[in-house]
Amino acid sequence: MAAGSLWRLVLSGLSGLLYPLCFPDFDFGFLAWIVLVPLHLAIDRLPPRRAFGVAWVGGVIAFIGTMSWVVTAMHLYGKMPLVAAYAVMLLLTAYLGAYVAVYASAFVRLHARRPVVAFLVAPALWVALEWVRTHLLSGLPWSLLGYSQYRWLPAIQIADVTGVYGVSFVVALANAAVAEVFLWQRGRQKAGDTERTGPTFPWLTPSAALVCVAATLIYGYSVLTASPEPAPPRSLTIGLVQPNVDQAQKWDTAFRRETMDRYARMTNTAAAGADLVIWPEAATPFLFEREPDYREEIVRLVQAKAVPLLFGSPTVRFYPDGRPFLLNSAYLLSRSGEVLGRYDKRHLVPFGEYIPLRPILFFLEKLVVGIGDFEAGTGPVLLTLPRTADTAAGPRPLHFGVVICYEVIFPDLVRMFAGAGADLMVTITNDAWFGQSAAPFQHFGMVVLRAVENRVSFARAANTGVSGFIDPYGRILEATPIFEEMVVRGALPVGRMATFYTRHGDVFALGCVIISGIFTAANWRRRPPARGEGKSPLASSRGDYHAG
Repeated sequence: MAAGSLWRLVLSGLSGLLYPLCFPDFDFGFLAWIVLVPLHLAIDRLPPRRAFGVAWVGGVIAFIGTMSWVVTAMHLYGKMPLVAAYAVMLLLTAYLGAYVAVYASAFVRLHARRPVVAFLVAPALWVALEWVRTHLLSGLPWSLLGYSQYRWLPAIQIADVTGVYGVSFVVALANAAVAEVFLWQRGRQKAGDTERTGPTFPWLTPSAALVCVAATLIYGYSVLTASPEPAPPRSLTIGLVQPNVDQAQKWDTAFRRETMDRYARMTNTAAAGADLVIWPEAATPFLFEREPDYREEIVRLVQAKAVPLLFGSPTVRFYPDGRPFLLNSAYLLSRSGEVLGRYDKRHLVPFGEYIPLRPILFFLEKLVVGIGDFEAGTGPVLLTLPRTADTAAGPRPLHFGVVICYEVIFPDLVRMFAGAGADLMVTITNDAWFGQSAAPFQHFGMVVLRAVENRVSFARAANTGVSGFIDPYGRILEATPIFEEMVVRGALPVGRMATFYTRHGDVFALGCVIISGIFTAANWRRRPPARGEGKSPLASSRGDYHAG
């Protein structure tokens, strides 16, 4: 392998190594503003096919760093053989890394033909591919670039207009500007060996980046300055139960009594002064509708504490031919123990709750315990909490949406609940599958963007954490440590505040898809230059330069 090719792989790999550091639980979000710069240096002046291969290496490294928890979930808890678990993880990261490779290939093709606007269009290419990744093959929008800024509140307030994709765009634009300036400087130095002057400074992208970042922060600070305090008069007091039930014991009947006693004890604490108590996903170690003795135990607990309870429990239904299937459900009980409503999870976890491409991947049924048993629910069902005289939530019943586990990472799905009139959003999950990895923190960080996008508060109850509260501006009011038994109580602001994003959805992302499509189509139609297709426009007659 030539030294130049090796150096390009090193640069691409550097972007891959930096990418996971931008997210929890490293939380070096500032690195996101330069994480793509080494990648751009690596692919500079390469033909599209070589750029694809070089960038794929970096993309795979990036997603191994952010998705390594897949091995824990499938091997330790799914009982998949370790070799098979690593194989699945590598296949998954190869797929995700291909999005980075496609970005690089499309960019260098654009750069060769339209050098003046290439870096300016690059963020639209990146966002378009993030949007495709969110929807293609069931979707896996894990660790989108914009999530890296979940702690920098001024930078994420634009999400109420653009969704998380707008944050990704701003960060990608800053990366493009830095990369273009760096390459210009290298070209200038190279040209300086033979002439006094070098390539003209590329003002367009750096200027656009400065304006875009400044406008983003001005908007963010103005929104936060005008926002109410985290607990305004219209609020709901919620008690969260984080039971920390061992995944290996969760469905073991020998531990059923211990689990129920733990929930009862913790609910006694959580219910004090609460308007609603929330248990996590699949909290009951039994089927709520099918086991009357245990069902009555929960009803009596709710009646004794006189507080509504939201909890997760599987539901059994039957196909027309009599075969059973499961729904991953959330039930709401009134303070008198009556079932007020049920939400069935709509977006199931591939390889966890169903097998995608079952005719091809049929063998996985024998490798993963319980896979493929679930069916998806339908519709963004809102649950209603009746108003009582001692509730501070206001003069009308409170409507809230529930998203279960994996669903919360899909912006458009959460938007549907907000658009249907949710005053509050609840997400319940069992992140025990992730083990002692960064995934529970990554999962929690994504909820911050869902709150900002729709200006709606979130309460999150997780079996092993992270549980907590997030206000409509992305302020994390409470966040628990993982793998600790905890009860959390807090007052959350409630109310309807329909944002542009809530009303119109992924207009910004779709605009990026259209822009990317137009430039891509134009490049394919346009005849390539006769010479130097892969040469940088900065490598003019004044001199050439190299990324390494």
